[in-house]
Amino acid sequence: MGLTLVSGVAAAAVAAPQGGASGQPAIGPPNIERGCARIEKSLRELEDWPKVESQVHVNRADEARIRKILEGMTLAEKVGQMTQPEIAAITPADVATYGFGSVLNGGGSWPGGRKNATPQEWLALADSVFEASKRSRTGIPAIWGIDAVHGNSNVMGTTVFPHNIGLGAALDPCLVRDISAATAAQIRATGQDWAFAPSLAVVRDDRWGRTFEGYSEDPRITRAYGYEAVKGLQDNARSRISVDGVIATAKHFVGDGGTTGGKDQGVATSSEQEMINLHGQGYYGALAAGAQTVMISFNSWTNDVINEGKLHGSKYAQTGILKQKMGFDGLLVGDYNGHGQIPGCTNASCAAVVNAGMDVVMVPADWKAFIANTVAQVESGEIPMARIDDAVTRILRVKLRAGVFEARKPSERAHAGQQDSLLHRELGRKAVRESAVLMKNEKRTLPLPGRSKVLVVGKSADSLQNQTGGWTLSWQGTGNSNADFPHGTSILKGLRGALGEANVTFSETAAGVDPTAFDAVIAVIGETPYAEGFGDLGKRTLETAKLYPGDLAVLDKVSGRGTPVVTVYVGGRPLYMNKEINRSDAFVAAWLPGTEGQGVADLLIKGRDNGFTGKLPYSWPRSACQTQLNGPADNPLFGLGYGLRDSETGHVGELDETSVGNSCTGGGGGTATEDLELFVGGDKSPYRSYIASPENWGGTEIGPGGQASHATIGVVPADVNGTRDGLKTTWSGTGMVYLQNPAGGSDLRGYGNANGALEFDLVVHQAPAARTVISTHCQHPCASELDVTSVLRSLPVGQKSTMKVSIDCLAGKGLDLENVNAPFVLYTEGALSASVANVRWVPEAGGDPNVLPCT
Repeated sequence: MGLTLVSGVAAAAVAAPQGGASGQPAIGPPNIERGCARIEKSLRELEDWPKVESQVHVNRADEARIRKILEGMTLAEKVGQMTQPEIAAITPADVATYGFGSVLNGGGSWPGGRKNATPQEWLALADSVFEASKRSRTGIPAIWGIDAVHGNSNVMGTTVFPHNIGLGAALDPCLVRDISAATAAQIRATGQDWAFAPSLAVVRDDRWGRTFEGYSEDPRITRAYGYEAVKGLQDNARSRISVDGVIATAKHFVGDGGTTGGKDQGVATSSEQEMINLHGQGYYGALAAGAQTVMISFNSWTNDVINEGKLHGSKYAQTGILKQKMGFDGLLVGDYNGHGQIPGCTNASCAAVVNAGMDVVMVPADWKAFIANTVAQVESGEIPMARIDDAVTRILRVKLRAGVFEARKPSERAHAGQQDSLLHRELGRKAVRESAVLMKNEKRTLPLPGRSKVLVVGKSADSLQNQTGGWTLSWQGTGNSNADFPHGTSILKGLRGALGEANVTFSETAAGVDPTAFDAVIAVIGETPYAEGFGDLGKRTLETAKLYPGDLAVLDKVSGRGTPVVTVYVGGRPLYMNKEINRSDAFVAAWLPGTEGQGVADLLIKGRDNGFTGKLPYSWPRSACQTQLNGPADNPLFGLGYGLRDSETGHVGELDETSVGNSCTGGGGGTATEDLELFVGGDKSPYRSYIASPENWGGTEIGPGGQASHATIGVVPADVNGTRDGLKTTWSGTGMVYLQNPAGGSDLRGYGNANGALEFDLVVHQAPAARTVISTHCQHPCASELDVTSVLRSLPVGQKSTMKVSIDCLAGKGLDLENVNAPFVLYTEGALSASVANVRWVPEAGGDPNVLPCT
């Protein structure tokens, strides 16, 4: 039925002749099977971080050239090479003046701020950046990095491939290589040099909002895929990356898939042996293939023995492990303002990140101050000059290997502007077919006969936004319509192409349609798009993750009527879906298939393809709170490697439909033990963020884009603890920003029993001009409030503070803890500007000394 998970994971058996740490053999290329890296049956246990033999070797002529360039550079020019700003925050004149070594475009950033920017407009901006860098005093060319994580998905009109979770189901390293090579061609077509991919997380808790970016919970798959992804992106480079390749990035080092609670940018408590033998595996494959850059992770690494804290500030992780033990000679790059999270640092100043070993610091907006501060820190001796020279040496080494010193401007390079380099539809369609997993097939419902008359239902059936998911055109993958994918095919469109228009009827909600008039019903259900931060479930269950509450209602309308029901799940992680599976005769996990929905139709209809071959890359939960599920001992409903073929029925039987509500902890009359996250990097389901004012007291949802406005109140995203993790709200009159469960109230008595507190981070930009309160609501008119006008006026403007309000205080002022529907409200009656982030209810915090007085 699939792979057998071997306990005690470790490194592949193939070893290069040189010794690594602790005398163990160094790691070189993997075993090859059918021309690509083999997914090993087992992995050998490693005692320490291994030396990895890269297929890209040191070139003596390059090293001599680097030394000569370095000798002629000023300190400011060197720091400019280390600084990576965002395209929206600079001009070509800035590139020439400050000599940036690289630039980036964040998710949802496009030339001129236009989502529909053409390839020619991307190329024009790439040319202007490149030519400006050549006009700088040193003439060192700048390179442009981009989050091309499933195709060059920032660019409208490209083929978007399945996200990594789907590729993990394919068990096909050659497919990963081919998709990576196609992605490199797409990047070249729009003028970039550097892909921030592949992601090599080994995910251990599916509540993490980036689960879909991991290939699998199985490190054997990640190891082989990391090798082939880098080979594909860098065109199998051994000394120079050719015109068909781009610079690859192994990310995010290390343990981002192992944080407690699946919290993005959270704390990994893994032992060092677990880091080496589980979370490190993908890097051994990627570095052996010659990956030239490694991106450091946002997460922390701390346990009873290890206290590295934020990995952006960890000298042991960056220098001790990567550069010394593993022998990596490329460059280390930070993540978006990740250095600003190091204690004692800000986005504009951080000696610690440079001293830890970072070579390129991602400073999207505060680049001018960062350069000035870093220069001053070197001149004062806080940062050694040798550390600066090491960083710039590595940057120049990668640029020489990438061939940019001798390259023409981007619009004159291979693939530039070419339509066939942007479109790889057959490859995308093949990837979709290999990715889908058939989990249930009673009475051999699938494949359906070629002349079937079908009813298609569900919101995701005709939504390319839902098919493509996060990191597509926009950062979170939201705000897109089918028109934004001019060459894409929804699952519905694919079915119409396979069966003919006359044989396919679409009704999103199945309202007023008789299922018995059809040969089969195809229900396409699942999640709406999300990415980092916004996708985290926190302490929510794997049942409440689905953002389409109507999906189950649709299935109730069409199931049990005598017509077979085929359910296709479109989403970024395994979920507790026993109710949905029970109402389905066949159940398919299609993951996030990208723009080629035709590939799903190929599998559902007889004669269109050879049938299902995909296997689960993650274990599937049996219950709603089975959040850490990584092997047979955890008793999954469907184990890693499970997947049926068309000839198999996979009789599942009637599954238990027990529901535990919204949270696995904190309800009823017991005592809460876990934080209840309301807004941490984004809305935490089932809570959503809203604004309200006299213009609309019913409330306007802010949504994943972080923006909403009325006449007297407006909200935009803000950086409080990390990238766009907060809401900056500006009032000119009466209004409120609040978090609410649209489904109704929740029983939160457990937080009162636990002496809890409402906590949130706050930055006051303009002190309140009128009465301001923190409030909580328990279904209008039930509410409680605490006047904080004087408190907010006393806070230092522009500095972050953590606010705490005792739950007992709120209950004493009228809050019914058994029926809380809006657990956070910030209301004012006049001018105020403030950013809030990290809003949660915290057990045992009600007695903290900094809790606000209840008067």
